[in-house]
Amino acid sequence: MTGEPEAADTGALERSVPAARRTVYRAPRDWHRLHPISPLLGGWAVLGVVGSVMLYNYAPSWSGPDEYAVEIAHALTNSIGWFALGAFVILGVTIGFGYLQWRVNQYRLGDEAVHQRKGIVFRQQRQARLDRLQAVDVVQPLLARIFGFAVLRIEVAGGENSGIALEYLRLGDAEAMRNELLALAAGVKRAKAAGEEATVDAVAAQARRPGQAADAGVAYAGEASLRDIAGMPEGEAETPAAPEREVYAVPLSRLALSIVLSGPFLFIVAVPALVGIAVLALPLDLGDILAVTVGASLFTVLPAAFALLGFFWSRVNSGFGFKAALSADGIRLRHGALETRRQTVPPGRVQAVRFHQTLLWRRKDWWRVTINVAGYQDDQENVSTLLPVGSRQDALTALWLVLPDLGDPDPAGTVSTALSGSGDEHGFIPSPKRARLFDPLQWRQRGVRATDRALLIRRGRLSREMFVVPHERTQSLQLQQGVLQRRRGLATFVVHSTNGPVKPVAEHLDVDDALALLDSQAQRAAEGRRRQTPEQWMSAVGIRD
Repeated sequence: MTGEPEAADTGALERSVPAARRTVYRAPRDWHRLHPISPLLGGWAVLGVVGSVMLYNYAPSWSGPDEYAVEIAHALTNSIGWFALGAFVILGVTIGFGYLQWRVNQYRLGDEAVHQRKGIVFRQQRQARLDRLQAVDVVQPLLARIFGFAVLRIEVAGGENSGIALEYLRLGDAEAMRNELLALAAGVKRAKAAGEEATVDAVAAQARRPGQAADAGVAYAGEASLRDIAGMPEGEAETPAAPEREVYAVPLSRLALSIVLSGPFLFIVAVPALVGIAVLALPLDLGDILAVTVGASLFTVLPAAFALLGFFWSRVNSGFGFKAALSADGIRLRHGALETRRQTVPPGRVQAVRFHQTLLWRRKDWWRVTINVAGYQDDQENVSTLLPVGSRQDALTALWLVLPDLGDPDPAGTVSTALSGSGDEHGFIPSPKRARLFDPLQWRQRGVRATDRALLIRRGRLSREMFVVPHERTQSLQLQQGVLQRRRGLATFVVHSTNGPVKPVAEHLDVDDALALLDSQAQRAAEGRRRQTPEQWMSAVGIRD
């Protein structure tokens, strides 16, 4: 963790900044437009269309592109002048339409909601209520990052497309907007820096690792280095960001090794090795193999290659430079390679948690932790990762970030048993022996246990998984029973959560245990919802500013 900056150094830094370059960024209370550069930043996709035309026009014949597409590409590029003119016309129309959209796209921040109105033909007016706030992300795609701009994504609980995306704002404006709405949503009074510092210490104390020193230091938000790279005027937000305390980070070496110890990577390594063995062991002509490989359509092979590359890129992008910190306004997650993302998720908005450990990670005892957060509709891989890869202690810390109180007298022992135990250890309800017919490998590892605050579900022998669902976040419950399960007296217990990668399911339980669990879990969920209100998560978890 980083140490607290000395006052003398901070003062020297502030004195070195000319007063003319200092800007105060404010969240607009009146209707305000996005930055005028937005149409240009949003029109870069036209370059992709032009690049596709050039690819089809100049792709070699053995690559096998679509003949009709090739004819269109040749017609478009037959005359360089006409092609350039067409490209400029398309770019101009795109930017012009983007300018019209920019003119009618306005937003403002109220005391209870963020308002946005937009639309040229069909006018829309959206309202994101702060008491329904799920997460706030400051996203910087590569082009926007180079020029010092960002997208502010405000996710709220609701149906599809219920959030608001402000594309694009200056980085300072996006931070000021984020700071203000998080302060309002969390119930923090403005201009109370001392109170904020006390609050973050109280929050961090609940999620501190066992044996961790209390004076680990506070890292202040601001991202001054990004502003320096982008050449933005030095400034500060009218509402300062709450102090934060870093709780864990993912080293690049660990991230790279975790990708190497993954199934897709081993598949890529194994295929050439198997082909080489087949060539040496079987009477095959190497020339024929090369002819078949080169003669295959490039546009048939590319989708499979892109799928594998997409997997690796998603793991790299979601884990590169990953840091998790705790502040008065929620959990702050930073990660990203080309596109950087800074998420702020109030802990009380996390709906479900999943721990996952592959067989190849077993020796190092590494775990991956993902979450469901209501409001996110797409791009789940980037927004649902709480820990890309980490030790068991890091995984426990990640769980304590979102659920400080597990409601169990021995939380460490309960979670440890859930991660790697079996049978009825530590009060878990296991699958009976007659479940061996359906699940011969992992029936011993299946189990369910409810604490005062959450439901824990475990499964997996080769690849281990553990789910944690806070009682008050239970959406609905379901029992499923197939024909063969009915004959064996078994049932599957399903906990419905919000949209996301976490799907809590306990399969092949004894039917009597499943029925009892259904009734008791429904009562616990109702009691949990009565105990916790959706407004002002800091007060809801017992923390006062």
